[in-house]
Amino acid sequence: MLKGLKVSNRDNLTSRVYDQMRIGLMSGNFWPGQRLRVREVAAAMQVSDTPVREAMMQLVREGGLEMRSGATINVVKLSCARYLELREIRFLLEGMATEKATPRMTPAMIAQLEILHAQLIEAEQTADYEAATLTNYQFHFLVYRASGIEDLVSILESIWLRHGPMLKLLYPHAPPAYPVRHQHLNLMDALRSNDAALARHAILADIIEGGKAMVDLLEQIEDGRAVMVETAQGVVELQFSQRAASSGKTSAA
Repeated sequence: MLKGLKVSNRDNLTSRVYDQMRIGLMSGNFWPGQRLRVREVAAAMQVSDTPVREAMMQLVREGGLEMRSGATINVVKLSCARYLELREIRFLLEGMATEKATPRMTPAMIAQLEILHAQLIEAEQTADYEAATLTNYQFHFLVYRASGIEDLVSILESIWLRHGPMLKLLYPHAPPAYPVRHQHLNLMDALRSNDAALARHAILADIIEGGKAMVDLLEQIEDGRAVMVETAQGVVELQFSQRAASSGKTSAA
């Protein structure tokens, strides 16, 4: 065996930390703009500082985190304009992934989608917001990975590194609203009938309807009606109007 190709224990640990943080970003486990401190993340993950620092730097290179003045590392925070730009890209790529996935979806995959959707609804009803954003991510990427196009999935993951933290804003302030029927249900119906065009329509409608309140909320943040603040305990919260300026310190977001 070539020694240069052997993965060290430290590299294994760094990879595990990286994978957990990457999924955390894509599934809305971090606030947009949240400042990440190596020691705090390491303590939470019960590992040493080094693998966390290495994982963070990799995520900086991939665009999920950004390094600001000095050594400060923050989760990327999208402006409303950039959120809408990424949404346009998502229309193209997620629509394509869904179309390609449709003829490849098996009954077992659709059954798993049903389970994930039920878990999402239950999480929303019980205000378990971390579970809601996680199951939403899992639902979408089960479909996209079924496309069998690894490069397409990789590109979508890089987009969700920046999009995912925005999901943290959804609950409880801007939950997805579907005027008639949840688009996940329409998507699953289309997948069962092997209708790729209808499946594409459902995923695009889900992106639009699920994110409508998000756009409204981002506009409130940008015009000062809502502010993300970091409390003395290091918890990031979204506060509105006069209440936003009365307590806590403005987040590095």
